[in-house]
Amino acid sequence: MQLGMIGLGRMGGNMTTRLLKGGHQLVAFDPNPEAVKTALASGARPATSIEDLAGQLQAPRAVWVMVPSGDPTEKTVQTLAGLLSKGDTIIDGGNSNYKDTVRRGAELQAKGLHYVDVGTSGGIWGLKEGYSLMVGGEKAVVERLRPLFETLAPAVDRGWGHVGPGGAGHFTKMVHNGIEYGMMQAYAEGFAIMKKKEAFHLDLHQISRIWQHGSVVRSWLLDLTADALGHDQDLKDIAPYVSDSGEGRWTVAEAIELDVPAPIITHSLITRLRSRDGESYTDRLLAAMRNQFGGHAIKKQ
Repeated sequence: MQLGMIGLGRMGGNMTTRLLKGGHQLVAFDPNPEAVKTALASGARPATSIEDLAGQLQAPRAVWVMVPSGDPTEKTVQTLAGLLSKGDTIIDGGNSNYKDTVRRGAELQAKGLHYVDVGTSGGIWGLKEGYSLMVGGEKAVVERLRPLFETLAPAVDRGWGHVGPGGAGHFTKMVHNGIEYGMMQAYAEGFAIMKKKEAFHLDLHQISRIWQHGSVVRSWLLDLTADALGHDQDLKDIAPYVSDSGEGRWTVAEAIELDVPAPIITHSLITRLRSRDGESYTDRLLAAMRNQFGGHAIKKQ
């Protein structure tokens, strides 16, 4: 199958390589010329612009967009909408907010274009292991694109599926990432408790390796944790600063909107936000209050 790929960053570039190995024909574009050269070396046809990419594709055209969510995706989709023709398809494989996806889908449908949203998980391991793909959009269009999803997934019958209409793919990926936040937080807290129990001299890497087999908490995330602990149990070179890409926030907001209690996901998000405040005024004020009402000592800097 022929496909246009816009966005050749770490994940987009790996997806391009996997698709090319699967026998698909790709026309690739990225604002970074070096990324285009890498795709060219893997067998893709290069494009010098979005306009050039659209012009090289045969109808009905399909273009996969792998750029950051928000304004970059919005601008790319709008540019493509002005270049593509009735019956063509835009695939958004990034982490767009599902509400934006629903809106874009309706706007493109009015122009005779199809919009497929693909919640994509797999990160840097996707090239080797395959990607988990949660696909939203019109059933007939998704079926036409099946060869792409079967190539990107871990197997033709595993790790991907059509989960619902437009927006459902990104909605499902949003909740997926919210769950991921909670799982990561639980692992981090558990290992922190064990590290603090200095009297037992616990080997955290050994314990993580034990849990990888037979334990009810075994998971790929635990496998990655074991790898990290194998390099350095003290994590000396890693700052205690945890970023978030947005999906956790959206999941919490959705939970509130739907009246669904989600305390674990919410707490894990708040913990990430807390990690970024190296000079926490909140903590300073808490210490001051304890001193005021109980005379508790204040630790000076």
